[in-house]
Amino acid sequence: MYKDIKFVSADEAVKVVKSGDHIHFSSVASAPKVLIDALCRRGDAGELRDVRIHHLHTEGEAPYTDAKYEGVFFHQAFFVGGNVRKSVQAGYADYIPIFLSETQKLYRTGAVPCNVAMVQVSPPDKHGYVSLGTSVDATLAAIETAEYVIAVVNKHVPRAFGDAMIPVSMIDIFVEHDSELEPAHFSEPSAIETAIGNNCAALIEDGATLQMGIGAIPNAVLAQLGGHKNLGIHTEMFADGVLPLVEKGVINGAEKAIDKGKLVSTFLMGSQRVYDFIDDNPMVAMMDVGYTNDPFIIAKNPKVTAINSALQVDITGQVCADSLGTKFYSGVGGQIDFIYGASMSKGGKAIIAMPSVTNKGVSKISPILTPGAGVVTTRQHIHWFVTEHGAVNLYGKSLQERAKLIISVAHPDHREELDRAAFERFGPHFHFVG
Repeated sequence: MYKDIKFVSADEAVKVVKSGDHIHFSSVASAPKVLIDALCRRGDAGELRDVRIHHLHTEGEAPYTDAKYEGVFFHQAFFVGGNVRKSVQAGYADYIPIFLSETQKLYRTGAVPCNVAMVQVSPPDKHGYVSLGTSVDATLAAIETAEYVIAVVNKHVPRAFGDAMIPVSMIDIFVEHDSELEPAHFSEPSAIETAIGNNCAALIEDGATLQMGIGAIPNAVLAQLGGHKNLGIHTEMFADGVLPLVEKGVINGAEKAIDKGKLVSTFLMGSQRVYDFIDDNPMVAMMDVGYTNDPFIIAKNPKVTAINSALQVDITGQVCADSLGTKFYSGVGGQIDFIYGASMSKGGKAIIAMPSVTNKGVSKISPILTPGAGVVTTRQHIHWFVTEHGAVNLYGKSLQERAKLIISVAHPDHREELDRAAFERFGPHFHFVG
């Protein structure tokens, strides 16, 4: 099967792109860099105009967002990653606010067209199947709906199972190019992040199904779970922190109600150890984001514990996770998908965890959100709120009660100021609440 495939160069492959087309790139570690570079060469040659580019977060450079390509490429992100953040904030790129669960729906309903899908895949197996490896997310939907699918066959793409497996018949153009997937680099958790991790870990019960993102806080949480039993994974992504727990048998999915024994995810970002771990591993199911992030699917598992972070929280429990004032910093992502799914799960816990202050000592808990800040998790969605100073459950609490609780886990240097703001907002009886 492999020998029957006709390969072309990247420059030849991207000739199918026309001015005005919408293009999807596979995401995170699996962005097809060789095709991106070839596309930019066409841009440099003046051959294209008004090409729209869509993807979730990608690692590495995003040259198509450079100001020199204004009028040539316009990136409309489904999530604002670090490599496109400045361009989005400057207006050379843009953001489509969307729940992560619905990114696939954009393509499948035609709300966002897909003329060309550019992806990376593993080499074909003897049955004529390739794997999307670390990036299923909305990429499968793009493949299903695109006029042309260009696939880079790359020996470094892991052969992951689940919805990641697709027949070569779904691919129109093949390019062969071997390059290592982009690794994620993690710093060691700080003392504050470790304290947050401890406070979150204390809320996780044996038999829980976990969702958590990437970064120092999730790693700090996972590092505290070595004594737990029968944990499961149903998440949008996971990274290196889960591997020691799988090796110890702590994560085994034994008490999951669906996908028992499986680690379920839709994309991955980590070190080469993670990519090696999912390769040919039947324990891992890489699934369409419409499955992993469907709140009603999530809720089928018991004790779903979802841990997500925030940029700012006000004293009523409104959570800003996508912007710093009017400047977009990230996106909605899967936060609401999992907050809602966990809240509907039997014994589930929806957790928002963040440091109480910025690196400059500014309180991330505020009387009101900064003007222009977006509310991702509403005050009626939030349940548990965790900082390095403790964990409080806001579910069922009134505005004044939750203000008291939120202020109790603020940084001590800022509690008096927050208390005064609450007093002014709610009146003198505020001091007698709770």
